[in-house]
Amino acid sequence: MYIRQNPLFSFETLMHYQPKTQLALVLEKIDLTPCLKELPVKSRRGPSRHPVMAMIKALVAKQLQGIPTVSELVNRLKHDLVFFYDCGFSVEKSAPSQATFSRLFQQLSQSKALNILFEVLVQQAQVSKIIRSDVVAIDGSAINAYEHVVRKKELIDDGNHANWGAKRDTHGNQLTWFGYKLHLAVDTASELPIAIRVTPASYHDSTQAIPLIDSLKTQPNYYCLDMGYDTKDIYDAVRAHKAQAIIPLNLRGEKEPPEGLNKNRTPVCSMGYPLVYWGCDRKRETLKFRCPHACGKINCPQGSAWCSDSNYGLVVKKKASDDSRSYCLPHRDTREWKRIYNQRTSVERIFGRLKVHLGANHIRVRGIAKVTTHLMLCCITLIAGTLAISSQIK
Repeated sequence: MYIRQNPLFSFETLMHYQPKTQLALVLEKIDLTPCLKELPVKSRRGPSRHPVMAMIKALVAKQLQGIPTVSELVNRLKHDLVFFYDCGFSVEKSAPSQATFSRLFQQLSQSKALNILFEVLVQQAQVSKIIRSDVVAIDGSAINAYEHVVRKKELIDDGNHANWGAKRDTHGNQLTWFGYKLHLAVDTASELPIAIRVTPASYHDSTQAIPLIDSLKTQPNYYCLDMGYDTKDIYDAVRAHKAQAIIPLNLRGEKEPPEGLNKNRTPVCSMGYPLVYWGCDRKRETLKFRCPHACGKINCPQGSAWCSDSNYGLVVKKKASDDSRSYCLPHRDTREWKRIYNQRTSVERIFGRLKVHLGANHIRVRGIAKVTTHLMLCCITLIAGTLAISSQIK
């Protein structure tokens, strides 16, 4: 006859003395107190409900663990007691059902809870000096929809439904997809998102740059964008925030540059040689260019006296405020400008991490509100994971 002996320690006590899992370390960095205020108050009627805080952490764990669907998440919670405990659930209660998670996801889509959580995590990363916000890159990426493909004639173009989008890749090939577009502003030093917007796929990238710029509470020194964002409105918006836009010129079929300038908007002398960029004033308002012959860059057959009587050579000054698109600091044709612009590739790496490792392109919901919630959870998971790794290194 066998007599079953009661355990000496509870499961919670045993977990207290065990090394924390990687999932527990990430979820510890997520403080849900501010965002819970945005969710509706729970009803007191009916059976006891599952803790909302644990359910939100379970949704974050779903993205971190690469769990594709909510049904598989519920199955994991039922059969993996450590995973269930790390998410914050009491082992004495059962796991939430798929319908319970669906109702919570609907509430998150209709509130600003995740937006607040995202901002709190960004602030934590800034306080920890993980996010420096000196150089910010902005770009958009395609997100395939879960809805059935709709012909263009039957599309509902109200900004809330999936749409057809088209974009050229790095090789110039035309790519089309049906779905949405994820627009990010990212810190190039930490390679973390600091602002998010989601639109139907038909929206052009340049239309979302100014909203992303205006949403940042801490403005950087430079914004790096590709030539698809080469519009005067974006330059002026960046300059209004006392920053500088680093954008390659999109000539748009321009046959000849403006008079007195080359294709990079560098002033040229009467012999057609581009002048040498010679820095700017202390207020960073005026750019100075000098004669290339006087600077020893070329051997002009006419010499420096052809354009100026001074031994210093010809000097041309341009104010950035007169034409923010043509004249930027540093000047577009310099090594410093190229060094800053090369940091723009960080946003491409973030899109890769979100899609390959965090399920950003594996959408299982419909409508832009729920798609935004899904993508917000992916970005929250990325920041929380970086905070957890940084704390362990320190």
